[in-house]
Amino acid sequence: MALTVVARITAVAGEEEALRQALEDLVAPTRAEAGCLQYDLHRDNDAPGVFLFFEIWESRALWQDHMSAPHILAHQAATGEMVADVALHEMTRIA
Repeated sequence: MALTVVARITAVAGEEEALRQALEDLVAPTRAEAGCLQYDLHRDNDAPGVFLFFEIWESRALWQDHMSAPHILAHQAATGEMVADVALHEMTRIA
């Protein structure tokens, strides 16, 4: 069963543009991963330091593989000081 994930990432004040670029850099390699059906980055219109990824994965196991992929781990190490908060929501489509 497919897994939908919404990831909400909030930047530390003053780090919005650097974090935006770092998040954009994740899109191409993630879309090339096995099981990635959709991986779209959005920015909140009213809060420019708030970013959301809307993701659809073939399975939770493949999403978990993504979360331990080298480019994700490198991103987390490089941007830790830029991120104020992360909230992950795992969901199942019902209609």
